[in-house]
Amino acid sequence: MPSSSPLAPRHLPSASLHPKTRRRVAVLGAGASGLVSARELRREGQRVVILERGGSVGGTWVYTPAVESDPLSLDPGREVVQSSLYESLRTNIPRESMGFLDYPFVARHRRGNGNGKGDPRRFPGHPEVLRYLEDFARDFDLYGLVRFWTEVGQVEREKDGRWAVRSRRVRGGDGGDESEVYDAVVVCNGHYTEPRVADIPGIDAWPGKQIHSHNYRAPKPFIDQVVVIIGSSTSAHDISRDISGSAKEVHIASRSALVGTPNKLPGYGNVWLHSMVERANEDGHVVFQDGSSVHVDVIIHCTGYRYSFPFLKTNGIVNVDDNRVGPLYKHIFPPELAPCLSFIGIPQKVLPFPTFELQSKWVAGVLSGRIALPTQEEMMEDVKAFYLQMEVDGWPKRYTHNLSKFQFEYLDWLAHECGYPAVEEWRKQMFVENTKYRRDHPESFRDEWDDDHLVAEAHRDFQKFL
Repeated sequence: MPSSSPLAPRHLPSASLHPKTRRRVAVLGAGASGLVSARELRREGQRVVILERGGSVGGTWVYTPAVESDPLSLDPGREVVQSSLYESLRTNIPRESMGFLDYPFVARHRRGNGNGKGDPRRFPGHPEVLRYLEDFARDFDLYGLVRFWTEVGQVEREKDGRWAVRSRRVRGGDGGDESEVYDAVVVCNGHYTEPRVADIPGIDAWPGKQIHSHNYRAPKPFIDQVVVIIGSSTSAHDISRDISGSAKEVHIASRSALVGTPNKLPGYGNVWLHSMVERANEDGHVVFQDGSSVHVDVIIHCTGYRYSFPFLKTNGIVNVDDNRVGPLYKHIFPPELAPCLSFIGIPQKVLPFPTFELQSKWVAGVLSGRIALPTQEEMMEDVKAFYLQMEVDGWPKRYTHNLSKFQFEYLDWLAHECGYPAVEEWRKQMFVENTKYRRDHPESFRDEWDDDHLVAEAHRDFQKFL
């Protein structure tokens, strides 16, 4: 399925730049997408402010042992914890292909961490990713752009087309509201803080405990417990293995599992694979579609997240429907509000950092006037064509931003639009080979691989940046 019908790039000569294109831009969030957005915007001459609710850069890669008061994270009055990291998390993408295109993610000697060494593994733990982003922010002098401990409460377009951004200090200062006006807003708030949970018949009367993986940190709370994990994504696989050494039993329920007798996970004596949960009973049992049932202490929902922009007021121009953020031209620009409102990091099932980088280059080029967008009508027709093609292909609405089938087509389109080289072939091949190896060797893919030739090619390519 194509990302949408192609529209030719429209580059404007540099002489067409006008002082009015030097805009004041608010970037919402200092995670990976916000940092690279700020870098690209500043490269194009924009005046950038990054508003960050936390006290450090890194976004979702900032680990905290804290969890939310509501284990399912459904209570709107809860104190939100931004991070969804668990203590043992390692990347499931090799560092070579994961990093920004012009800032290699290689093992480095670190400043200020004891022996000066980081995590040299190809699939490093989350602290190494955070250090990489901290290095990126330092090396490109981005810290001075960030207002830490600043929570955005409302973003609304004014009559003159500019954007009023209301924020408040959540730590330090007087905690009062502040209102500022920006020429453009780039939304980089991520999508790993508003969980989705499975709809289970009978769950309200079921006496056990439930949590979402957003609030999972370590296996200790599950000692001698019988646990059901719902999901088939990376988090479900990782968490099931993580707690198997502590829990009495682990039962993984997945829509992708075949209906039939439950099977033990190879290599584990206390982990079973089931089809999806059918219902939960008052007596504590959970019944699966394969006909089996288990008396369960805890259900962990590894069921993904919802896009959420509670601060954004667009009078219904941009909305979220069944996890489709729309309408968005190329998953970035709302046609009616382009180019002064954009979203970075919406696509899923992609190489995240290269995707953020190329999206940011495009947004920055458009805002500076170096690149022209199609007309509003052309962009809307492109979005409609994309939605229609999804229907024809039987692709559910909730998968609108799942680019797993055509991510490199999308990235190369963005690169061409920006006048930037296509994504390196070794990076594409590495991603494909890793995906296959991970599927065939789920227990060992992070520490065993068979793409050494691609690693060597990547490191040769990196020499021009190091």
